[in-house]
Amino acid sequence: MSPTPLSLSRRRVIAGSAATAVVASFPNLLLAQGQANTAKLKIGLIGCGGRGTGAAQQALSADPNVVLWALGDAFPEAVKSSLNGLKSFGAKLDVPAERQFSGLDAYQKVIESGVDVVLLGAPPGFRPQHLRAAIEAGKHVFAEKPMAVDVAGVKSVMESAKLAKQKGVSIQHGYCWRFAPGVRELYGKVNSGELGKVYSVYGTYMGSPPKPLQPGMTKPAEMADVEWQLRWWTNFEWTSGGPLLEQAVHTVDKIAWAMNDVAPIAAVANGGRAYRTDAGNVYDHYNIAFEYPGGVICHLGERQYLGCHTETVDRIYCEKGTAVAPNTPMVLGPDGKRSWMYRAPAGAEQNMYQVCHNEFFAAIRKGEIINTGEYMANSTMLGLLGRDAAHTGQRITWEQMWNASQDFAPDTLKMGDSFPVAPVPVPGKYKLA
Repeated sequence: MSPTPLSLSRRRVIAGSAATAVVASFPNLLLAQGQANTAKLKIGLIGCGGRGTGAAQQALSADPNVVLWALGDAFPEAVKSSLNGLKSFGAKLDVPAERQFSGLDAYQKVIESGVDVVLLGAPPGFRPQHLRAAIEAGKHVFAEKPMAVDVAGVKSVMESAKLAKQKGVSIQHGYCWRFAPGVRELYGKVNSGELGKVYSVYGTYMGSPPKPLQPGMTKPAEMADVEWQLRWWTNFEWTSGGPLLEQAVHTVDKIAWAMNDVAPIAAVANGGRAYRTDAGNVYDHYNIAFEYPGGVICHLGERQYLGCHTETVDRIYCEKGTAVAPNTPMVLGPDGKRSWMYRAPAGAEQNMYQVCHNEFFAAIRKGEIINTGEYMANSTMLGLLGRDAAHTGQRITWEQMWNASQDFAPDTLKMGDSFPVAPVPVPGKYKLA
């Protein structure tokens, strides 16, 4: 674990000619040289947990001429575990010891190692910082959801998305359900108006607590605050954003999708900690009502309990029927009978994670730029809107969120630092900064 402080501010505003210069991207250079379809693409993975390793698997499967070139994580054992999980890719792994990085500065070392494409899978509290560094270095980026855990982070991501357009590099998003073929087809019916006006949406993400989570979890006496919180990152707001942002943001994003990604008006919400007894500061359930133009109210129910009913279902109530997803996408008519159901074409890729990377790498090969940074930032902000409506106990408007200066984490941290856990938000007392 490196004691080196973070070298790049998570919140730094883009300024100066170096940050705004337009440079040629890797695939555009290849196109100019007539090599776009043959050059080997070097992939760097930042964040070697389960989802990061999964993203690496999909990236290595998406294109025949790619190699995993470098890995980085806060903890060296995560790097080793990820490599072990990827060993079936054989010759596509070109990661000698000198390109296996650990510590809080590992992300910068991966970016500087000669990679062409960067996969961002570290805890989302670091996403704005890692995205900024990769874009400034002219790398194409796949970024897992969410894009940030606070308002300052979302604003940073918006700036990075603008910079990516100037540099001609891609940002591909990790809101995976937007790549599920059946869900895409169903939401296409909703967005096109085929089902008429959307009256309301009810989305759920009701599951079990994430691992690792132990009742009464406390910090080992010999472990510093920062290391402890990074090892148990799902339990802390500054690292994960809480379960609504870290997990149920998929449902938040599908609410935005059902509403054709128009801006909401406001949100009113409830939430709290009933199941959790750990020493973290995140809630374990939320119930949110998002207000949209035209009098449409979109509801979200989220919880992480054991021994309870579980489901992840989207129900979009429309003038001409109800769209139901994501499992077996279908339309129920006004009579409650199924009027349409998705049927997968023979031979078509159905794994949404793989579709995401297939499209990403195909675009790189063609020299086409995918930039979903602004969209990802807006869906993340929608999650923040619901979360902070619950935390404050107030009706929070979309305008209030964008005008807030909320910032959960310092710009520099060391693994051995003291960093006390912030209090659990209490509605009626907690304020949106």
